[in-house]
Amino acid sequence: MKHVIIGNGPAGVVAAEALRKADAAAEIVLIGAEPEPAYSRMAIPYLLEGDIDESGTYLRKTDGHFARLRIRELQARVVSMDTAQRKLLLADGQFETYDRLLVASGSHPVRPSIPGIDLPQVQTCWTLADARAIAKLAKPGTRVLQLGAGFIGCIIMEALAARGVELTVVEMGDRMVPRMMTPKAGNLIRNWVEQKGVRVLTGKGVQRIAAAAPNPGLLDRLAQAVGVGGKAGGGLTVTLSDGEEIVCDLVIVAAGVAPNVGFLDNTGVQVAKGVLVDDRMQTSVPGIYAAGDVAEAPDLFTGAHLVAAIQPNAADQARVAALNMAGREARLPGVLAINVLDTLGLVSTSFGQWWGETAQNGGSGVEFADDANHRYISLQFKDDVLIGATSIGHTEHVGALRGLIQTRTRLGSWKDSLLQDPNRFMAAYLASAQSAA
Repeated sequence: MKHVIIGNGPAGVVAAEALRKADAAAEIVLIGAEPEPAYSRMAIPYLLEGDIDESGTYLRKTDGHFARLRIRELQARVVSMDTAQRKLLLADGQFETYDRLLVASGSHPVRPSIPGIDLPQVQTCWTLADARAIAKLAKPGTRVLQLGAGFIGCIIMEALAARGVELTVVEMGDRMVPRMMTPKAGNLIRNWVEQKGVRVLTGKGVQRIAAAAPNPGLLDRLAQAVGVGGKAGGGLTVTLSDGEEIVCDLVIVAAGVAPNVGFLDNTGVQVAKGVLVDDRMQTSVPGIYAAGDVAEAPDLFTGAHLVAAIQPNAADQARVAALNMAGREARLPGVLAINVLDTLGLVSTSFGQWWGETAQNGGSGVEFADDANHRYISLQFKDDVLIGATSIGHTEHVGALRGLIQTRTRLGSWKDSLLQDPNRFMAAYLASAQSAA
């Protein structure tokens, strides 16, 4: 049996190792498109902050790790597939055959259709190559405009702030982290970030990016000799949707990501936002599975398909897919949205259906905010089951929120107690655990 895995990110690596454990005799091929060893994109901000070097981003630190497991690594990019012949076409014109296939191709950064988006001073922050470019450009005092204040944007913002840049963040949504935080929570994070010296503009977009008009003066020539970080010239003019113009030296695009699915065109593999899979992580084509950022799997509560692009989900999906590829029987209970974010020292979390459920469907909720101390909690219920939660400033016991949601614990009278004081969630968790024992 020959197993081929497209993508050597966290999902691909976990799947390859799980396959080897489940099938000692199988041939396993792990395909990665980048020249570096398998690495974690989520470690790139720590690289930019100087906390680690490039080797610190590697998913497996021991030389020869995959060779010892008899996992063949292949640097290549898959451009198309023939599912009838079970064959992959690679960008160099070579072919790779398979018996079972895992699509763990991840995602790529979205570059909005904005005039000037392809200028050399406009960077995404997704690959090690991106990180190297940003490290050269983002020096202390560099004027940086970041487009996007979502989950990934906030992680990048942390790294940029640590590099001592002058940072402005532009977010089209009405608040920071709009796909993770309630309006109250998102604006509380914004207030924290602004107190740290970052300018935040919400409800605005970027209309165009242009090279700053050249100035023939001496200061300009000196700045151009220094490079992009020079203050007197060689920069960019960014025009916002309200007409404001911001002069900067570097633009970081953090406008979200999209799954890598182009090579699946005309294959019969069904794709919506991501690759649609069942609870065995199998796609619409037998023998082809998907896991990680590229997979659109059933939600834990509703059963509706969603892309949950976080590493814990990627690892769980990869193990389930690998076991089924090896002929075992494994099923994913359902995807649970899990987000944990550190924004310039302020920790925030959201779990499950943090946005809540309608009253007609048995939904109710409560939120508590302590603006002065940057603490916040929101709990969302369906009947007496906690289905979603959001917190800010709670660094202890937040795992209890995830536990109550993931186990679908019936809270009984504790629901009314939590509606009165949502900060008692740990007591509710302990009481529920004791009653179940």
